[in-house]
Amino acid sequence: MPIALLIALQKQELAFKEWFAFGELGLDGKIKPNSNIFPMLLDIAIKRPHAKIIAPKANEELFSLIPNLQCFFVEHFKEALEILQNPEIKADTHTKKLPFKTIELNDKEYYFSDAYALDFKEVKGQAVAKEAALIASAGFHNLILEGSPGCGKSMIINRMRYILPPLSLNEILEATKLRILSEQDSAYYPLRSFRNPHQSASKSSILGSSSLREPKPGEIALAHNGMLFFDELPHFKKDILEALREPLENNKLVISRVHSKIEYDTSFLFVGAQNPCLCGNLLSATKACRCQDREITQYKNRLSEPFLDRIDLFVQMEEGNYKDTPSHSWTSKEMHELVLLAFKQQKLRKQSVFNGKLNEEQIERFCSLNFEAQKLLEQAVERFNLSMRSVNKVKKVARTIADLNACENIEKSHMLKALSFRKIS
Repeated sequence: MPIALLIALQKQELAFKEWFAFGELGLDGKIKPNSNIFPMLLDIAIKRPHAKIIAPKANEELFSLIPNLQCFFVEHFKEALEILQNPEIKADTHTKKLPFKTIELNDKEYYFSDAYALDFKEVKGQAVAKEAALIASAGFHNLILEGSPGCGKSMIINRMRYILPPLSLNEILEATKLRILSEQDSAYYPLRSFRNPHQSASKSSILGSSSLREPKPGEIALAHNGMLFFDELPHFKKDILEALREPLENNKLVISRVHSKIEYDTSFLFVGAQNPCLCGNLLSATKACRCQDREITQYKNRLSEPFLDRIDLFVQMEEGNYKDTPSHSWTSKEMHELVLLAFKQQKLRKQSVFNGKLNEEQIERFCSLNFEAQKLLEQAVERFNLSMRSVNKVKKVARTIADLNACENIEKSHMLKALSFRKIS
């Protein structure tokens, strides 16, 4: 369509500055839909706020949520010509609302779903692991669950996606953009992204492509603002696990090649599940471990200390028992309500990121410890020789625990619980 418009209007003295036209022109003059232009429209809305867009009418539902976008939706080539020849025609106004539940904080709407396809009430026992999942979800703290096969690791993690914090409109648009770039669907969802690559996945499928011609996000980039789950964590290739260190630390992934360099935002919640050893029975009370000490050591060493230092919460789970019938087991609805409470606390403090993503300056500003909590942390640093990264991570986890209890300051009980989830070498 753009080329046809230029040919049709080449003899007319018209100003086309800040005009963009998208769409494939059919032989009958109709404009065909193309959702692949969505990422470009997002960038135009951000970088060229005064731009005027001509786009296919069939894509109106998808494009009309993009803020600050002056868009004319057309079905036929003649309509596009008429718009360019009559500058007084006004762009379509975008008043579309997403059909999702919302909460409003600081004059901004956030979207969520209260439909739980998988419910935590189905998980028997495992109160400590479920609490860790709650804390991780509320503050975007990286989590590893370790336990024997069948103890409920994956069962818990697969339910976490339904209790994650609500999304802003920009986050929903960004997630849609990434799915389109990776040739997936173009629908809007009230749930954060959940990516679960297989342990045999290639490095390029997880990290992504750096081709300037056709850059394609990998699993890490697709998990941006969402959750990345590695099941059987130690079985992933060593170079993939080490490549995770940068996005876990800096929330950025840079892929450099000889003639190209691509940077992806990677602010995600990382969750891993692993057996305690190769045979899986090291922590079992009923089955004997078949591994030799050397094999157990080699298995543990697949995860390097720098990688583990970037994990906020570590839980060793006990074997599940079908006879476990606790007097009360958290439901996903109850856990989600607590996550929403913690989310509100973070937003009311005017935080731009989740607790788990706070930098050092933000930690000083938002993670206020009372005297007893500070003293306990100092004792832990001296006893366990915690690194500065570990100290900051403990503070951030304690901040989320305080938020889940609607407490303004971090108290001793919050710090004690945060330390209990720290993996000590």
